[in-house]
Amino acid sequence: MAITATASRLGTSAFSDTSPIELRLNWTPDDAKIAIEAVYRQVLGNDHLMKFERLTSAESLLCNRAITVREFVRGVAKSELYKSKFFYNNYHPRTIELNFKHLLGRAPYDESEIIEHLDIYQNQGFDTDIDSYIDSEEYTQSFGDNTVPYYRGFATQKGQKTVGFTRMFQLYRGYASSDRTQGNQGRPRLTYDLARNIVTPVATPDRKQALIGATVTERGQLYRLRVTQAARGRAPQLRRSIKEYVVPYERLSGTLQKLNQRGCQILSINNA
Repeated sequence: MAITATASRLGTSAFSDTSPIELRLNWTPDDAKIAIEAVYRQVLGNDHLMKFERLTSAESLLCNRAITVREFVRGVAKSELYKSKFFYNNYHPRTIELNFKHLLGRAPYDESEIIEHLDIYQNQGFDTDIDSYIDSEEYTQSFGDNTVPYYRGFATQKGQKTVGFTRMFQLYRGYASSDRTQGNQGRPRLTYDLARNIVTPVATPDRKQALIGATVTERGQLYRLRVTQAARGRAPQLRRSIKEYVVPYERLSGTLQKLNQRGCQILSINNA
């Protein structure tokens, strides 16, 4: 099932039917190679990797079962390669946004998460901050030791806030896009919305069309939701029923969660 009814427009269709990559019991060398490529693609933000940039020692350790996928992810995230792409030339809040995306597969939920990681970096350093993502309970529950991190932020799920869905699209610009070549001069994408705790608009990868036009900055604003109800159980979807709901800002997140639990697809959210 598509992540949203407009997955193709948003560039998320590549993830709709893709299963997470995991090194299971009795994995083969070919399985390890697939996992290694997936880690590079995820942790390096889909950026092009030159042959001389590869972490051959860490790759060898993984292929020889000396380390887990989690430890290989850690090695890539702490490498000079990662720092040169996402740390040295970025404002630090932007680095934190990308750390969340690359290592936890989601966007930051609120400003407190940015502040927490700024504090870890300033007092304990870059490596300790990377460890705080990879050793977290969230990482363990989501990926464990042997699953390659993936973009969880495109689907609401247990333990994930609904607002993370909309924020993720400010960090994701399509499957063919690289996090290092998106421009914006290394500036963070979510500072304004996180500081004001407001809903983040969702735009297509080319930024020309918004799916969610929630640009209001004051509570009390009404939003119009258009949703379609999925068929229950094995019942055939003979007719597509579209309903509209008008809810205030304060109830927006809770309403989205309830609709998701009922199997609804969100078609659009606009100012009422």
